[in-house]
Amino acid sequence: MLAVVLLTYTIIGGLLMEVPRLAILNETIRAMYFHVPMWFGMILLLVVSVTYSVKYLGSGKIQHDTIAVEFAYAGILFGVLGILTGMVWAKFTWGAYWSSDPKQNAAAIGLLIYFAYIVLRNSLEDEQQKARISAVYNIFAFAALIPLLFILPRLTDSLHPGNGGNPGFNAYDLDSNLRMVFYPAIIGWTLLGVWFASLRIRIRAIKLRLEELEY
Repeated sequence: MLAVVLLTYTIIGGLLMEVPRLAILNETIRAMYFHVPMWFGMILLLVVSVTYSVKYLGSGKIQHDTIAVEFAYAGILFGVLGILTGMVWAKFTWGAYWSSDPKQNAAAIGLLIYFAYIVLRNSLEDEQQKARISAVYNIFAFAALIPLLFILPRLTDSLHPGNGGNPGFNAYDLDSNLRMVFYPAIIGWTLLGVWFASLRIRIRAIKLRLEELEY
């Protein structure tokens, strides 16, 4: 319910409330309420996923693996949405959907690493082997994602705000109007991802219970 309330506010406020009148960005700055919070949500969801992968390796409980994989799937979904919304924003500010910006390329590589996680899980038959190997891979994937998104793009020229010497949006938000929608948007999109993951975890638990009853 909180996610619905916050996202309703985000969509209405994001499209109708006043935003700073900035050169080049103009009205496209409203994309920040969708693009950036989705990346925040992705990172938070993947933090939960990798935490439960570590827990699984220590406990061997299949419930921990279930939580890890479903939060990873939710994080991957948000990553895809983040790239797509970023591409739309880039079209109107940088002139092309994809300009091979270091941040764009790093994000794409990070998502490909996580797509390989999905392929790996689906290629294994034994449940324990699948859980164990994918847990190790999930830790590797997250360890690779962080430098790809937050370190490497800062070491080279980049069009992306906050990277390559470009100012972040704190410098643009002169009257703090952006924060009135931006922070609720982060919470709302993240809660939506948690809700998606929770639903899938419950479905998995029901399927497992039904399988146990059949035997």
